[in-house]
Amino acid sequence: MAFTEEDVAVLKSSLVLYGQEHLLAFWDDLTTEQKDDLFRDIQSIDFKCHLDSFEVCMQKEQTVTDKEDDLQPLPSQACESVFACEKDNERWTRIGLKEISEGKVALLLMAGGQGTRLGAAYPKGMYNVGLQSGKCLYQIQAQRVQRQERLAADLYGSSKSIQWYIMTSEHTKRATVDYFKSNDWFGLSEDNIIFFEQEMIPCLSLEGKVVMNSKYSIARAPGGNGDLYRSIGNEGILQDMLKKGIRSVHCYCVDNILVKVPDPLFIGCCLERKSDCGAKVVSKAFPTEAVGVICECNGQWKVVEYSEISSETAHLTTDDGKLQFSQGNICNHYFTTQFLQKIIEQKEKELIHHVAKKKIPTIDAAGEKVVPEKINGIKMEKFVFDVFKFSDSFTVLEVARNEEFSPLKNGPGAEKCSPKVCVTDLSDLHKKWIEMLGFVCKQGWAM
Repeated sequence: MAFTEEDVAVLKSSLVLYGQEHLLAFWDDLTTEQKDDLFRDIQSIDFKCHLDSFEVCMQKEQTVTDKEDDLQPLPSQACESVFACEKDNERWTRIGLKEISEGKVALLLMAGGQGTRLGAAYPKGMYNVGLQSGKCLYQIQAQRVQRQERLAADLYGSSKSIQWYIMTSEHTKRATVDYFKSNDWFGLSEDNIIFFEQEMIPCLSLEGKVVMNSKYSIARAPGGNGDLYRSIGNEGILQDMLKKGIRSVHCYCVDNILVKVPDPLFIGCCLERKSDCGAKVVSKAFPTEAVGVICECNGQWKVVEYSEISSETAHLTTDDGKLQFSQGNICNHYFTTQFLQKIIEQKEKELIHHVAKKKIPTIDAAGEKVVPEKINGIKMEKFVFDVFKFSDSFTVLEVARNEEFSPLKNGPGAEKCSPKVCVTDLSDLHKKWIEMLGFVCKQGWAM
């Protein structure tokens, strides 16, 4: 036993102070090992910080923080587009490949999610979407990394390796590491792939009580993709980047089968514009498409969820008939390491949690497991894009949806964002490349 009776008494007093004494309700029923687990679990919680965040979240739920009148389309000086000038694209690509060749580029992959919605009991990055090759998302991305290293070497004579930082969760890290190892790191060097865990934070009831998962464990959930910043600080990832001379970080989500990683054009564009933060966007397919849009709000860059924009505002157009709020966010970002350092050291605590109301399994007054039929608590999440407002020089790059964005969100048979849709989108892109070279694909051709 790693604690004394006096330690338990102090812990009880602390819990009473924060109204969380229910966490020890079954203390006398526990084994020594279970008491050790629960004691450590409770001690790891910063109750003041967590409950302060809860209060802010709940107040935000009941107030309108941003009025639609405050929302403004992105100013033209912040925007670039791959459709504007091919010479710009070529120049930006060369700049980005130069950055890669000098070993100044890192990938930051957010891959903490399970494939539950796909019907899989393993990490989403391991999912086989149905390509004839049998490649999973991780392998597709690893081979794209190798390709960019070769292109950089071909153009500049040699190239250093791209560093790949992969954020997992406590539920996916072991399986992900084992999968990479069993596949010989997909042809990359083990030394250039670093895995780290996203932190898990306690779930709370609607009254602000920490939810118990069992008599001796606390219900926890990932803190959203915006918890990335705290994790790369606490896990030593930023320090590793700085030590290795990384300057440009390309950050993205695991589920986009068309993602270009790393994208030298995107990196070069941001470097040329001396941007500390950037985001790729696609034009909305229609005014009310269920996608967040990047805009300006009270002088700050912001992603506004589609549910926060009225139909009237969503349909607003410019003089030439284009949507005013058209820049759909695809969770594909650029950061300098200096910007990440500023966020971690100065701004991370200013990032506000967002409320996700959920049905959270818990225990009843007798300590028996309960699966609620209605919402009984909240998970507090931060969003990766909430740091945009701290950028001193922000760039938004519009890219082609059919070349860069096809997320895997739903299982087989779904109409949208399914494995079949992803395979079709990737096949169409490869067919386009083949035909650009003057070849003809047979009818019915598919990958």
